[in-house]
Order: sequence, then structure tokens, then C-alpha cells
Amino acid sequence: MNIAVDETTAAQDEQAPTRNPRRKRHLLLLGVAALLIAAVVFGLYWMTVGHYLEQTDDAYVRADWIPISPKVSGYVAEVMVEDDQPVKAGDVLVRIEARDYQARLAQARAQLAESQASVAAQEANLHVTDSLIAQQKAGVAQAEAHARSVAAELRRASLDQRRYEGLVRDHAASTQRLETAAASYTQANAAVEIAKAMQLQQETRLTVAVTRRQLAQASLQQQIARRSQAEARLNLATHALEDTLIRSPIDGVVGQRKVRTHQYVAPGLPLLAVVPVQQAYVVANYKETQLRHMRAGQPVDISVDSYSGRKLKGHVVSFSPGSGAVFALLPSDNATGNFTKIVQRFPVKIVIDEHDEGGPILPGMSVITTVDTRPDKQGAAHD
Repeated sequence: MNIAVDETTAAQDEQAPTRNPRRKRHLLLLGVAALLIAAVVFGLYWMTVGHYLEQTDDAYVRADWIPISPKVSGYVAEVMVEDDQPVKAGDVLVRIEARDYQARLAQARAQLAESQASVAAQEANLHVTDSLIAQQKAGVAQAEAHARSVAAELRRASLDQRRYEGLVRDHAASTQRLETAAASYTQANAAVEIAKAMQLQQETRLTVAVTRRQLAQASLQQQIARRSQAEARLNLATHALEDTLIRSPIDGVVGQRKVRTHQYVAPGLPLLAVVPVQQAYVVANYKETQLRHMRAGQPVDISVDSYSGRKLKGHVVSFSPGSGAVFALLPSDNATGNFTKIVQRFPVKIVIDEHDEGGPILPGMSVITTVDTRPDKQGAAHD
């Protein structure tokens, strides 16, 4: 029995060396085939998708936050918001003591009432002057009619005098009758002179009345101008009183709150900031060599570093008109000294299409952006 077992073991040992190389060869072929398949798959992916993806980690969340400053000076009566508090457009943020501005508003209203009364008085004066002018025009017309009447009487008296002079020479009328005609002529001549003087007097009065109307009209315009000034002062006082309530211009979240109650504030002094968190966008600084196929409207995948694995969708909106070096405080001058070529980066603005419920996207967060530059994806973010 021992001899038989030994023979079987010896036969298995002889076959083992022949099977191990064959198994290794099969495993090697399978590995090479898997690598070839993986290379083909990766090559297809690279040619169809990966070649068009432009990625950068030099990207950050931004928001056009607004610094809040007062338009009027005074002591802060009440701060209506807390740090990091969400606010709506029109909500009161800070209230400034308004007693002085209420007094100025009352004073402006009184000045406006006085100006309106002066305008009404001048308008009444102008109406009276118009009535005087109408009256004087009637007096001038009456004087002219009277002058024409006495002129006609003078002509009649002159003809009578001439007629009686002829009759007296022919002894057909008495001398007394001629004297009466001469006296009538003298009276008519005097009446004409009086009528002319009265007509001149009426015309002079009319000229005076017209001049008075011009003065009244000028005074009325002056009072109207003063009323406009009073209305402007009233509007300024009204606006100043309204500005004692500092309101939020947009929806957002309160940040950088520096104002405190009883603090004296002046126009232009920054009190706090309102950050429109829901309007946050991304600024990605891409290399100039990555911008060749980038266009506005292309879709973007956004990965937020603060939330591992969280993906957001966005699209390219615009490109900066210059690189960061162009707008630097101290831009480099490559025309001096030795030159070293450095690839420049250009800010690209990316809008987030939708915010999910995974947590707030706050300005300053770091993100990784991947732009899909495939031609068929142009404008896909807006579809």
C-alpha cells in the first residue's frame, strides 16, 4: 500500500509544474485583455467627453453684498436686526432718533403754507390789476368818444361862425348872432382841448395800470419760485425723516454688524452689510489655455468643498475683460529685466442654476468647477 501511495504522489508532483505556467499564462492574458478594454473605454471617454471637460479648483463662491450706510446723521435709537439674521427687502434695519427731523418737517410745512398764502395774495392782486386795466381801457374808450364828440361840435361851431360872418356882411343877420356863434366856437375849441387832456390822462392811467400788472406778474412769479423752494425743502425734510429708518434694499442675510444703540452715525459710515445668499454665484479662475472652447451658456458641474460629494449645476455667464494681473494694484511690467512667461488666469462668472436643500452656499466657499465645452452642450443649461 505504501508503494502505491508513493507512486500516486510522484505522478501529481510531475503534473504540477506543467499546470502552473499554463494558469499564469491565462491570468496574464486576462489581465492584458482587461487593460486593453479599460484603455479602449478610457480612450472613448476621453475622445467623446473627457477631452471637452475643463476643470479648476481655483474657484470660489461670490455674492454682490451691499454695505448699508445712513443718509442722515444722528444717534441710533434702535438696532432692529441681529447678526446673521435673514431680512427681506424693505425691512427696517436701524432706526435713528427722529425728533430733530420731525421739527424740521413741521418748519418746512409752515414755510410752504406761508408761501402758498403769498402766492394766493399775489394772484388776487393780479386779478385786481386786470380789473383796473379793463376799467382804464373803458375810460380811454370813453375819452376817445368824448374827444370825437367835441371835435364834431367844434366843426359845427366853426361852420356856424363862418356862415354868420357871411350873413353879417350881407346884413342878413345881426352882429349879436355872430357873437353868439363865435362864443360857441370858442367853447367848442376849449372842449376839444379838455377832451384831449382827459384822453391823455386816461391813457396814462392805463399805462400805469399795465405797468402795475407787470410788477404784480413779476411778484407772482417770485412768490411761485419761493413756493417751489418751500416745496423742495418740504420734500427734503420728508425724505430726511424717512431716512431715519434705514431699510434693507434687497433680500439677504445681515453680516458685519458694527452699529450699536446710542451710537452717533454720519452719512457714509458703514453700519452693516446685507448679503444676498440666494443670489450667490461662482467665480472660477481658469488658465488662458483652458478658454479656447469656452462659451457663455455652457453647463458647469460645481463641487462644493464644504459638502463632500455635493454637486450643483450651473452655467457660464461671462468672462472677465482682463486677467487678474491686469487689474492688480501693482501690475507686473514684463518689459523690464529678464522675462519669464507665466500662464495667466481669467475670472469666469458662473451662475448656480438651482440651490438644493443640502445646506447654504455662502460667499467665500471653495468649489471645484468643471465646464462641459462640447458643442452640443452650448446653451443646454437654459433648456
